Amino acid sequence: MSKREFQTEVSQLLHLIVHSLYSHPEIFLRELISNSSDALDKLRHLTLTDETYKALFASEQIAPPRIDLELNEEAKTLTISDTGIGMNEEDLVSHLGTIARSGTKNFLSHLSGDQKKDSNLIGQFGVGFYSVFMVADKVQVISRKAAEDKTWKWTSDGKTGFEIEEVTGPEARTIAGTSVIIHFNDEGAQYANSWRLQEIVRKYSNHIAFPIFLTYDKSEWNAEKKESIKTRTTEQVNSASAMWRRSKSELTDEDYKEFYKSLTGDFEDPLLWFHTRAEGTLEYTTLFYIPAKAPMDLYQADYKTGVKLYVKRVFIMDDSKDLLPPYLRFVRGVIDSEDLPLNVSREILQQNKVLTSIKTASVKKILSELKNLAENDPEKYATFIAEYNRPLKEGLYGDFANRETLLDLIRFKSTKVEGLTSLAEAKSRMQPEQKALYYITGGNESILRNSPLLEIYKKKGIEVLILDDDIDEIVFSTVDKYGEIDLKAVNKGAASEDLKDENEPAKAEELKPLLEKLKATLGDAVKEVRVSTRLADSPSVIVSDEDEPSARMRQMMRAMGQKEMPEPSPTLEINPDHEIIRKLLADPTNAKTEDAAWLLFDQALLLEGVPLKDPATFVQRLNRVLNQSI
Repeated sequence: MSKREFQTEVSQLLHLIVHSLYSHPEIFLRELISNSSDALDKLRHLTLTDETYKALFASEQIAPPRIDLELNEEAKTLTISDTGIGMNEEDLVSHLGTIARSGTKNFLSHLSGDQKKDSNLIGQFGVGFYSVFMVADKVQVISRKAAEDKTWKWTSDGKTGFEIEEVTGPEARTIAGTSVIIHFNDEGAQYANSWRLQEIVRKYSNHIAFPIFLTYDKSEWNAEKKESIKTRTTEQVNSASAMWRRSKSELTDEDYKEFYKSLTGDFEDPLLWFHTRAEGTLEYTTLFYIPAKAPMDLYQADYKTGVKLYVKRVFIMDDSKDLLPPYLRFVRGVIDSEDLPLNVSREILQQNKVLTSIKTASVKKILSELKNLAENDPEKYATFIAEYNRPLKEGLYGDFANRETLLDLIRFKSTKVEGLTSLAEAKSRMQPEQKALYYITGGNESILRNSPLLEIYKKKGIEVLILDDDIDEIVFSTVDKYGEIDLKAVNKGAASEDLKDENEPAKAEELKPLLEKLKATLGDAVKEVRVSTRLADSPSVIVSDEDEPSARMRQMMRAMGQKEMPEPSPTLEINPDHEIIRKLLADPTNAKTEDAAWLLFDQALLLEGVPLKDPATFVQRLNRVLNQSI
């Protein structure tokens, strides 16, 4: 027997869970049954597709799939057994003693102290097994892995660590599978009751596609002996049908909600769901859910996919990132195909035309339902957007077939309205002389709203959309139209073409000596210095060419590790009507012009949210100018 300690993160989670982060302790049964169902899914797939496991099944070393609950009311124990894939020593350590996901510490950092909010995070994280320690002071897991001949026992009190040992004799399993033996504590004693267990199974696990049997002591009145006699009874306590294959007319909202919770481990109801059965050239069923809260790992590279693939009700896999595009990784649910082969591999999936067709149709269905929601229930759609606006933006970068739909679904901050707005609404507010829909990108809403680049648009009453997500510049650089309307970034050169006035050539000619002096002073720090048509109150601003990343974007990409970022110089634009520029124009050879040139450039960088490369020199110049002006 080997005594081991829990991984640090597991100990922290156990402490949180046991101290009532789960709002309903009865959830432990749902979580353990769900784990058994997953184990049965995995083994059933192998017995249908792998010759080794087919032979084991034929020789009865693998039993038909089922889940058994065995209650001992007197001893206050409950045993949950399955005939699934089973675990060996290594599996028991990795599954029950550690959490082998890179987001664990990130998860713990999200905990707020709010029990309801934190319990939802725990559900999302998928650590449901540990919920058993809310109701137990000791748990034993006895398991034999399919195709192996050893039985292992894992024992823990949920506090001091765990023990693992090989077992033989009566405790050893003769067939593959797992038994979880729960020794109820005082809190859990209420569940050592057959009626209560049946109630919980029907509430949370009725849809589980495998039969669940409950064995318990049933009291029956013996008329002859005139006394109540207990008999050991076994009854099936769930319907054991694949819920997603049932007709929508047979299902209630509660059916859908409980299936979602069992599928995901979430504690909150889903925001919405879409249930579709396709018949014709291809036959398949999909049941997709949108969680009320974004999955915790939504922005992690190792995010866990939320859609399970079945073929003819047989589980195939739940970790393929090819079932839906990455920007819809928040969707949870099931795809069940009649046309895929049972032995379809992850590699074959990537090239499979059937799955490609299902995926294409599924994406269109999800986006169509979201569009219906936006049109018919704006308040609920606003809840969706608060969680998932950014992933939808990611779709613009790769899903060209659905770009127009995505542009209709995404919402934007604006200089014209409070809250968020759509492109369609912004289009309806365009000024008669307005030539495009305008937006500004960058990393900070406050900086963007106060950018000098917006001055002329505010003066003319033209709306500008505020795109302050860090991915916006990358994503929207690939989008140049909304329908027939041009989309233009005000911090790029092309937008200024729409603002030109008849006096610009004369102003440019008038300022030519100053422009040349400023360019000579700044050298390679700027691509050019030119007269601006977009400034009303500020003396200067920097802009980038259409095909170049902005200074802010270059800064962000370097922070992400791209050290070899090209360093194209920005263009400095100056306001020909600003008092500072007029004074410099009066004497371009003035000794103060050199300091003024750099200060105009540096302040433009600061207004873009870009840190200065040499703050000390900036301060020295500023002090010199202040000293001369006082």
